[in-house]
Amino acid sequence: MKPIVAIVGRPNVGKSTLFNKLVGDRVAIVDDQPGVTRDRLYRETEWAGKEFVLVDTGGLEPRNNDFMMTKIKQQAEVAMNEADVILFVVDGKNGLNPLDEEVAYLLRKKKKPVILCVNKIDNFQAQQDDVYDFWGLGFEHLIPISGEHKVNLGDMLDLVVDIIDQTVEEYEEEEGLKLAIIGRPNAGKSSLVNRLSGEERTIVSNIAGTTRDAIDTAIEFDGNRYILIDTAGIRRKSKVEESLEYYSVLRAIKTIKRADVCIWMIDGSEGLTEQDKRIAGIAYEEKKPIIIVINKWDTIPDKKNDTMKKMREELYAELPFLSYAPIEFVSALTGQRTTKLLEHAEAVFAEYNKRISTGLLNTVISDAIIMNNPPTRKGRVVKINYATQISTAPPRFVLFCNYPELVHFSYGRYIENKLRESFGFEGTPIDVIFEHKNS
Repeated sequence: MKPIVAIVGRPNVGKSTLFNKLVGDRVAIVDDQPGVTRDRLYRETEWAGKEFVLVDTGGLEPRNNDFMMTKIKQQAEVAMNEADVILFVVDGKNGLNPLDEEVAYLLRKKKKPVILCVNKIDNFQAQQDDVYDFWGLGFEHLIPISGEHKVNLGDMLDLVVDIIDQTVEEYEEEEGLKLAIIGRPNAGKSSLVNRLSGEERTIVSNIAGTTRDAIDTAIEFDGNRYILIDTAGIRRKSKVEESLEYYSVLRAIKTIKRADVCIWMIDGSEGLTEQDKRIAGIAYEEKKPIIIVINKWDTIPDKKNDTMKKMREELYAELPFLSYAPIEFVSALTGQRTTKLLEHAEAVFAEYNKRISTGLLNTVISDAIIMNNPPTRKGRVVKINYATQISTAPPRFVLFCNYPELVHFSYGRYIENKLRESFGFEGTPIDVIFEHKNS
């Protein structure tokens, strides 16, 4: 797993500005897939060849100032527990604030590596006196910076990388197919882990948010080994005011990154919600294979022969970007169809790693072009010369042509559908990329 670098501090010290400057243009990601929605809590970035995940806690300030101190404490507490390195941002122009001292006290208690970033120092020579007071907070590393004008950010990142190199150990994964159990609170994630593992390995409770951290459970089934990763439930944005729940989202994202396959659980008794779509969006954006699981099937009243069929159709209509994902109906409580999920996981992981020969691929692409030529624009005709698969996990295909910039994303979707018709790829995202043919 990549190291976590968290930006913490009291309100209005420039945390979000610093975050945006450090991650650059990648903050504004536009996805043309319908229905993909989720909050941007983190960004992957790198410095001097070292990759890490940068976390912005800037959205956590509560609207009611009466609760400011409580919320700041919660925010700093959870950020400390989650991060490998902490960027503690203070306002150099306005000077030391009692809230800074509160946050500093919590940071010191946890004994995590902290870099004190005295922000809004545009000219160190003229503002030296503004910096000195902050040494009193008692941190070994202090760097005057300006997030807005990118002053000293390189030195700060050099220090981040040095600390990561010194303190972060490589995480050794257990062997086995890693399955991330994701979903909203109370969807039945812990119950599914308990059912598959055959023992009470995680606490099952009807209180939302019982599972705070990802918990790994190793199991064997039919001679195959699996690592079940139970994540904390991701709550609706309106309820992500308590920082513990806010960071549950980050933990779920980290878990999805670790996973080979995502098992996304939906509460069948409640149906699909906007928050469910948001969780699906995380797995989709991370390009992970996914199995959609409708849990609590035993509680659905008045089921008929076509109930499953209708629910599948409704789900795919709501989640067109996941039309490739298999849907299974289970009861984690009774065990109904739960072991089928492991069979699905093996199948979709094989699809995720499938490679198509160049000859066969080009035959399918040629047939697809004959059936539906790329559209012309302003008299220019797009000619697709040949295709090749450049990678697996996820399968990624490059189609070389004369005017890649003229190819509309809908034609890319058409090619993707043709690839799925011919080769399957059930449960896995695939990438179709149009590139200019070198002459």
